[in-house]
Amino acid sequence: MSKVGVIMGSKSDLPVMQDAIDILKGFEIEVEVDIVSAHRTPDKLFDYGKNAHTRGFSVIIAGAGGAAHLPGMIASLSPLPVIGVPVKSSNSIDGWDSVLSILQMPGGVPVATVALNGAKNAGILAAQIIGAQDTGVRDKIIAYKEGLKTKVNESAKDLK
Repeated sequence: MSKVGVIMGSKSDLPVMQDAIDILKGFEIEVEVDIVSAHRTPDKLFDYGKNAHTRGFSVIIAGAGGAAHLPGMIASLSPLPVIGVPVKSSNSIDGWDSVLSILQMPGGVPVATVALNGAKNAGILAAQIIGAQDTGVRDKIIAYKEGLKTKVNESAKDLK
């Protein structure tokens, strides 16, 4: 069974990151949640990044606001795919600092980046990465997308 690590720079990021947690649990993917601050707990960050693949994780979702170094630092240390969630936080410059900090990674250290506060899409993307090899998860993603299509079609009927 695949497992996704969902980490964030501080507890104040949890309301945003909860969307990723919820969507992954909906796909019946094991989730482990932790707070790993790039600036306040660098030893924990290094340990997490270097050892996540040995702890059964398949993907890491890392959310951070402000300078948002967490996703990039984890990506520099881990062989796993990392999905960055820029979080609009109290110390943020309208969220743009977080978006650019995660998006503008140097060559060789990729971080897949979703929209500002886009943790739900991060969860879906993590499930799709897992679903590339796990047909059970893939089938759940197919059903989820069919549900989206049905919802849109039903909404369109209401307009007529």
